[in-house]
Amino acid sequence: MMLQQQINKEERMQQQHKMRYYELYRRSTIGEALTDTLDELVTNQYISQQLYDKVLLQFDKSINEALADTVKSKASFKGDLHTYRFCDNVWTFILENAEFKTENETIKVDNVKIVACDANISNEKDKKDEK
Repeated sequence: MMLQQQINKEERMQQQHKMRYYELYRRSTIGEALTDTLDELVTNQYISQQLYDKVLLQFDKSINEALADTVKSKASFKGDLHTYRFCDNVWTFILENAEFKTENETIKVDNVKIVACDANISNEKDKKDEK
């Protein structure tokens, strides 16, 4: 009995860990637009809460895969490091006087927050889940 509870707890923790990575993209412009639209559909009873959750989970997975597979652009950045933090395999950096360079342009900003996580961890878990 204790072993089964421990296994269930570990599975829940793995699922929560995986979700944290994916949900990062929900705060993007497209993620917020999708969430707002789904909220309206649920409020007007056009879709169920279960469908809402299912669509968001698919968005989380699809956006992560699309960024991993199709984005090949490179950029570099530099700035004055104000704050950094590493927690639950997620890095958070606050930069001041930051400069971002791509092949075509340079963008300067006073302050920027960068949140970075290892996409390979969630991709590896997905591949294991599919087996």
